[in-house]
Amino acid sequence: MKKVVTDASISRRNYWVEEIRKLSGRFGDDSERLNKELCEEIKRDGITSLVDHLRLCGDIPESYAHDSSEEKLYSKYTDSLLCASFQAIGFRSLVLKERADAADVEAFAKGFSFVADAKSFRLSRTAKNQKDFKVQAMDGWKRGKPYAMVVCPIYQLPTKTSQIYEQASTRNVCIFTYSHLSVIVRYSEIDGPDKSEELCERILKVTASLNPSKDALQYWSSINRAMIEYSPHINDIWMEEKIASVESIALAKEEALTFLAKEREKIMRMSHEEALIELVKINKIESRMNVIRSLNGNNILGIR
Repeated sequence: MKKVVTDASISRRNYWVEEIRKLSGRFGDDSERLNKELCEEIKRDGITSLVDHLRLCGDIPESYAHDSSEEKLYSKYTDSLLCASFQAIGFRSLVLKERADAADVEAFAKGFSFVADAKSFRLSRTAKNQKDFKVQAMDGWKRGKPYAMVVCPIYQLPTKTSQIYEQASTRNVCIFTYSHLSVIVRYSEIDGPDKSEELCERILKVTASLNPSKDALQYWSSINRAMIEYSPHINDIWMEEKIASVESIALAKEEALTFLAKEREKIMRMSHEEALIELVKINKIESRMNVIRSLNGNNILGIR
């Protein structure tokens, strides 16, 4: 079977992981440069480029140190991707420069508007909780807008029960994934911005109409049906993005495990004194690798 996530997609991912590492230094200037370069790439290479990013952007590279300038700039990268995706769909959108007590992105259509936030996680992170998804915070950051959206990596979301789904339906905050967003970006090329904007509004309204519940199945079946049943053109895109989501987690795991294996080898080749110094800085490599190995596709896109 032909791969959906191509070698060119992987090369693009590798380029940007290194580019963010090279850019990181002065956050404000680097953010502007990153956003400009990303917009130029998408303008040059089209929707294919944007979809490549959306499929692979959900995991923070393990090679970035915790709370480092690279990690902070990676967060800005996902904000810029979110903004570019909304623009590709047909919205007017901008990345907000406020960093505290505000959403990261705003989007405006003819008849409605909303705020949005992009989330990404390390594959090795174990203790994600409801606060990591910022659903309650997003409700307070609407600033008079009727809707809010939190876009997350699909394989990091709960698939059984979670308070985030109850909060989403109670507070009118749509929990979405990069995979779902990729479907709409691609659909916009077929039926145009009016229809894709209408589909986005439909999804936001579905979230608002749900009875509050922690049930992931209820939540995702409602979201998925609202998208698949909207247009016959969506089904083929949906099936391809479903395959892409499985391939993406495999690639993310390989990237992370390869880095951690190299780190382990580097430590094993050190002198005793060098190893002691390094162990002060680096810890829990084995447990982080085990967390990554345990991740599997959660088939959210298969819920109907």
